[in-house]
Amino acid sequence: MSLQNPSYAKHTNVNSLLKNHGFCILDAATVAQWLNCSGTELNALSGAWNDLPRDNFLKDGGHYRRRRHSSFIFKNSVCTQVPHRAHWQPLKYNALHGGMERLFEPILDATLTSPAWSKILNQLAATATELREAHESRWCIEAHQFRIDTTDGIGRPTPEGAHRDGVDLVAVFMVCRQSIKGGETRVFDANGPHGERFTLTESWSLLLLDDARMIHESTPIQPIMEQGYRDTLVVTLRENDFQNSGD
Repeated sequence: MSLQNPSYAKHTNVNSLLKNHGFCILDAATVAQWLNCSGTELNALSGAWNDLPRDNFLKDGGHYRRRRHSSFIFKNSVCTQVPHRAHWQPLKYNALHGGMERLFEPILDATLTSPAWSKILNQLAATATELREAHESRWCIEAHQFRIDTTDGIGRPTPEGAHRDGVDLVAVFMVCRQSIKGGETRVFDANGPHGERFTLTESWSLLLLDDARMIHESTPIQPIMEQGYRDTLVVTLRENDFQNSGD
């Protein structure tokens, strides 16, 4: 599996690439076009990553991750935020942090009311509906703002290793990279030998994954000369129900 420059999709073939290959990558200009959103509107979101609380649930003892988390329901073409809830995954999908109810601080209202936010969630819901050909679906959406920094000398975007998330669709938006090396994305076919390696560097470029078919991870980051960080927005969509501790 050799390191490659990303092979970017056009906004018109996102759905076909997801169905045929299990993932696709969009550059920032295509993301804006796909979302019917301006680059200015997307960039207006980026400052919110400077106000993320520390993740106090890291079981590897690290201090390199900050995050916020909020949840939504998309049904009948309407996206509604649900009462704040803990993030939970089974051990099957997260061997490091699975089985824990992790209650993070919510995403700030200023982010949720920004012009780009609803466009992101609405388009992802439409894409998940097309992917699963499930036109009456109720999509359970979880949005995570992450900052991985080099406070510890190294930062781990995916401390749980290569994984699936137990959802239908995963979106990873690259918000910002600052003074780091590493952070390579690796995408594997869950049922075969195929895989690709690439590094997302452009702000508001995007990786979309059919989570039932693909395994993914990102390699650790290290500082270049000074402390650095990697900001991402990760949005997952699961049909019908959220994962919860009663599963």
